[in-house]
Amino acid sequence: MRLFLPVFIILSFIPTVFSQQTPGRKYHAFSGTLVLSIEGGTTLEATDYKGSKFDYLGKTSLEYFFPAYSNSSFGLRMFGGKGYISGENKDFFPLEFRTDLSYVGGGVVYTLAFSDAVFTYLSAGASYLWFNPKGNKGEKLPNNAADIYKKYEINYNGELGFRFLLTEDLSFNINGGLQISPNDYLDDLAFGTSNDLFLVLGGGFSFSFFSEKDSDGDGIFDSQDICPATVPGVKVDNFGCPIDGDRDGVPDYLDKCQNTPSRVLVDNNGCPFDSDNDSVPDYIDICSNTPQGVKVDNLGCPYDLDADGVPDYLDKCPETPRNVQTDKEGCPVDTDLDGVPDYIDDCPGSPGGEQVDDKGCPIPEEVSEVVLSSGANFALGSIELLPSAYPELDKLVKYMIGNLGTHWRIEGHTDNTGSDEVNKRVSLGRAQSVLNYFLSKGLSRNRFEVIGLGKSFPIADNTTEEGRAKNRRVVIIKID
Repeated sequence: MRLFLPVFIILSFIPTVFSQQTPGRKYHAFSGTLVLSIEGGTTLEATDYKGSKFDYLGKTSLEYFFPAYSNSSFGLRMFGGKGYISGENKDFFPLEFRTDLSYVGGGVVYTLAFSDAVFTYLSAGASYLWFNPKGNKGEKLPNNAADIYKKYEINYNGELGFRFLLTEDLSFNINGGLQISPNDYLDDLAFGTSNDLFLVLGGGFSFSFFSEKDSDGDGIFDSQDICPATVPGVKVDNFGCPIDGDRDGVPDYLDKCQNTPSRVLVDNNGCPFDSDNDSVPDYIDICSNTPQGVKVDNLGCPYDLDADGVPDYLDKCPETPRNVQTDKEGCPVDTDLDGVPDYIDDCPGSPGGEQVDDKGCPIPEEVSEVVLSSGANFALGSIELLPSAYPELDKLVKYMIGNLGTHWRIEGHTDNTGSDEVNKRVSLGRAQSVLNYFLSKGLSRNRFEVIGLGKSFPIADNTTEEGRAKNRRVVIIKID
């Protein structure tokens, strides 16, 4: 990564070496213009973390190029950006970092024309950088958290790029840039003798505000405008004169509905009449008496997205699947009143008041063991309990509440990947997360034993991914 700086400097001189200036001719469209650029790209850092990772950054700039009648022009540049840099190193803790970046700055820029449509440019300057190094979970890294260093600084910036004109005032850009820190804390670490830096490879678009005047601000330059005194903001034709595009008798600069079909009656604003104010004009509205405020389709009729015969504005269950029988309020019929609609109820005759599962069937009374797979119930590499585990645990909570004399052991297990110490800690953490969920439901701590068994008790072959997935589990066992 440290080689990027000399390579960048060498590349920056290539356009100058292979181009020749011809005095007296204006070669490019940027001379004497103000240029606004909006770009995005990929970042690649060179810090104390040797395992560089790609991240992203967005940036914008405003440039002014001094008038020049040659194939080159100098200018001033203001710029700013916001994004991230990332890195990893197996020898560090934490293993990864991701630093938030925001910066604003200024400098000089030099542009050179290869042709009427292809330009290269080189810029150099300085910027004020704000940064915030964090770990892979979003936490502040140690030196950051301890305020060992200031999280703002002056950086040095360089950029080499190419612009390709798409229209008279719009260009597409590709570029590469370096941002060099005078310090060594972009990754929260300060090792060795080299300071931190990062490379940005990206692209975007630039819009040029040309120097030729448009006195009436209608988008037609005075040299082409045969109606140069048009009221500012009025839509005009190619000759700069006001138009009435839909020929409804209301000029476009007064017309709030400029695409009205011919022979449709309009009001003073040029809009078709809409008697029920549902935003569907009368000439296409087949439900012209829709109540105020009701959402309608393209023909002016109230939506019934689930096609159950109950309009959405009256439908208390507007997402009912198609062809499902509903009541007068648009909700699926639930004959046995167990909270599970008939169309998904596998036990539609369940006695009233009996607890049922999500398929409408009674929950078995006797529970002795429940197994939670880590893949489905815990975040990857984490002890955090996912919401997908809640339904199964809630069933068990109901059983525990109904059987207050029972006691339980919560066992955490892992596969054989990683060290014994890490596996013990992860398995215990996941078991503890399950316990915390039970406690949050009002169950007594005295009813539980919690243990992290790591990889010691596999139930499947750890040499296969399927077997390891089965071994990563939390088992809840009734012990008396």
